[in-house]
Amino acid sequence: MNTSCSCRQPPVLAIGASTGGPSAVAELLSGLPRDLQAAVLVAQHLDQAFSGNLAELLAQQSALPVAVASDGDRLLPGRVLLARGGDHLVLSPVSTLRYTQDPLATPYRPSVDALFLSLADSRLCPGVAVLLTGMGSDGAKGLLALRSAGWLTIAQDQETSAVYGMPKAARELGAAEMVLPLNSIAALAAKHLRNRHARSRTC
Repeated sequence: MNTSCSCRQPPVLAIGASTGGPSAVAELLSGLPRDLQAAVLVAQHLDQAFSGNLAELLAQQSALPVAVASDGDRLLPGRVLLARGGDHLVLSPVSTLRYTQDPLATPYRPSVDALFLSLADSRLCPGVAVLLTGMGSDGAKGLLALRSAGWLTIAQDQETSAVYGMPKAARELGAAEMVLPLNSIAALAAKHLRNRHARSRTC
């Protein structure tokens, strides 16, 4: 667990998804309150050409503003930033977002693991990380790293997943503290983040 976290940054809700993800992410975002005092980061496997379209789709379902992340963006409470396709979105050592080609070997761009691992290595206070429906195992190692860093980690359950690959890999790895149906995740995440925000204001 990170014992030297920075209270200057808002708590973070990190979401990773692949096959079946756009509708799952949209449903999760639709359940978040308008006054959420947390930054939301989304890594969804997609082609770069569709990044803007997905951001517009998610914005229609969310009470929070949604945009495609840009290099240099900072974490702001109540804002959803979507990783563009073609590159990996990571959090830099100075807590700004940036895009990178590394790791080169992964077939998924953006990679959920790349985002999650960068968050685990940061000085952020532990937030909430969610791994949703998707093929393969991307995100499982990153989710485990976040759980080891004190984050609340959640995997979508099999019954509500379009493809039970990524959440299953996370569960089998012991990365998911909780396995939940999609319609239960937003409320629990919001409650945890609200409590985290309240604690951070006293530091």
